[in-house]
Amino acid sequence: MKVIFTCLLVVALSTSVPSNAGDALIAFSRLNNAGLLVLAANGQTVLADHADTPLMPASTTKLATAWMALTHWGEQHRFHTEFYLDESTQTLWVKGSGDPYLVSEELDVVARNLKQKGLTQIKAIGIDSSLFQPNLVLPGTGTTDNPYDAVPTAVAANFNTVAVKKVGGQVVSAESLTPLTAFAESLGSSSKSGELRVNTGPNPHNAENYFGELLGAFLRKHGVAVGSQIVFGQASTQKVFYTHVNSKTLGEMLRPMLKYSTNFVANQLILTLSAEAYRRPANATDVQRYMEETLFRRFAWKRFSLADGAGLSRTNRLSPQQLTELLLAFRDWKHLLPEIEPGIYAKSGTLSGVSALAGYLVKRGEWQPFAVVMNESVPNHLKNRIARELSGR
Repeated sequence: MKVIFTCLLVVALSTSVPSNAGDALIAFSRLNNAGLLVLAANGQTVLADHADTPLMPASTTKLATAWMALTHWGEQHRFHTEFYLDESTQTLWVKGSGDPYLVSEELDVVARNLKQKGLTQIKAIGIDSSLFQPNLVLPGTGTTDNPYDAVPTAVAANFNTVAVKKVGGQVVSAESLTPLTAFAESLGSSSKSGELRVNTGPNPHNAENYFGELLGAFLRKHGVAVGSQIVFGQASTQKVFYTHVNSKTLGEMLRPMLKYSTNFVANQLILTLSAEAYRRPANATDVQRYMEETLFRRFAWKRFSLADGAGLSRTNRLSPQQLTELLLAFRDWKHLLPEIEPGIYAKSGTLSGVSALAGYLVKRGEWQPFAVVMNESVPNHLKNRIARELSGR
């Protein structure tokens, strides 16, 4: 019961921290729809309250996505993207692999390497996005133009976002390495002034078209003559002309994903995992099936549900108990989590009416898994205050 928990909590804390340091945990104990669990490094329970209650985990779901990606591919995995040259039509085809980090720096390398491989002229760029189901939008994805609502696509540039600004009334790229394309300019023309960073829109075709424009611009930069046509379909089965290996490892992609809670990267990863597992175009049904089957096989969990890799869906359910079990399994990769407070490495989660935090409390060199999930409207800083009190700081 909550009252019993509060009494025990005050006794437990009073011997190690100042008497006024338990306010956040006492505030937590008064909530009706929340759970908390702290484990010792050996997995023994240190403190628990409603720890087995299924709750909306928000972006702490990304811990599950990261764990699944790491256990499947390994931290040193690098995404490969294949390019095919159809000489009969002079079309350069790119076959989407779901790589979430085909940013401008990578596309510049792609274009330079294609030139070095002997590419001098093409009439069209072909986009093969068959790895993902057409017009795919995962549950929970919003319809705003904010970067965190960027839709996933098998072929994607710059996280399916565009950064532009107006200088002297003219639209220019807001990133020094990113060329201004026609699509980017059209988005920027509606801006009154200043810098604008938006996603490419709810229609995945916009993102794929933008990728084609951007690749064409980089090819021209490196001296390849490129026609204006962008076509869509499946790449031929002829010999691969060039395979691009991303400069970043999976671990190097996951670290900023966990720090900045990048929804796009999380959903790219889970879609690609499901496509590989079921050998068909990734779709929302397979994503949920993959996540739940994978976690059930490893943990034998019951009473949980995950419909997307980012934690945006309000149908997602994980308990603090399940999150801490996941963290015990995640310990080999704990260095990928951000230090949000001194000695506290964790992933936060926030939705309307949801505030969550899950990670590790580092005490005397030991990493103690913890999770606090509150499905009520609470101050955003409460979860951090709770974590500080749990750590004795």
